[in-house]
Amino acid sequence: MTKRILNVVTNVAHYDDPNHPTGLWLSELTHAWHVFDEHGFEQTLVSPAGGKVPLEPRSLKFPNYDKTAKAWRADPAKMALLQNTKSPDDVDSADYDAVFFTGGHAVMYDFPNSHGLQRITRAIYERGDVVASVCHGYCGLLDTTLSDGSYLIAGKKMTGFAWQEEVLARVDKLVPYNAEERAKERGARYEKGKIPFLSYTVVDGNLVTGQNPGSAKETAKKVAALLH
Repeated sequence: MTKRILNVVTNVAHYDDPNHPTGLWLSELTHAWHVFDEHGFEQTLVSPAGGKVPLEPRSLKFPNYDKTAKAWRADPAKMALLQNTKSPDDVDSADYDAVFFTGGHAVMYDFPNSHGLQRITRAIYERGDVVASVCHGYCGLLDTTLSDGSYLIAGKKMTGFAWQEEVLARVDKLVPYNAEERAKERGARYEKGKIPFLSYTVVDGNLVTGQNPGSAKETAKKVAALLH
């Protein structure tokens, strides 16, 4: 049976301040997609509202704009996928072996309170399949509860974009909340790498998390290893 991955992307195009655009951090999707593709996995895109996915302008510039991201933007079929994503209501969680939350600051706004995404994530996690996130993607896990009412991330080792990285990226005044702090409030055993922006991933059972954009490839490889 071919394994199937549900990649989660954002619909949000700017911070609270409309003069500051944001969106999907493209390489976090393309690095993971490339790894999953190499393993022959089937992939689907879902977003909280369905439909169009904006791209984070900073992800389309050096040094973040690498060959996988460029190849995606040069491929009309791939770009069309970002115009027409599924909504959670279109998704049967039983069809997927893993859910992978991509990042970009935009996800801080529309991932946490998507009850549809929470439903899908809970079902996949509770049957022992893989739940994964990279960078800000962990915002999609912050408010997800299990059937017993406890937070999915409570007591779990995990990582995600660090507050120190928000400060270094000079967006600490723009972001709507401190995601690292919120994860700790939910009981997560949050970890981060010693050096900001370098790849750092954590696996705790069937939960796989990566800290920042540079962690997408390694996170996807760890997801693939669990699925084989």
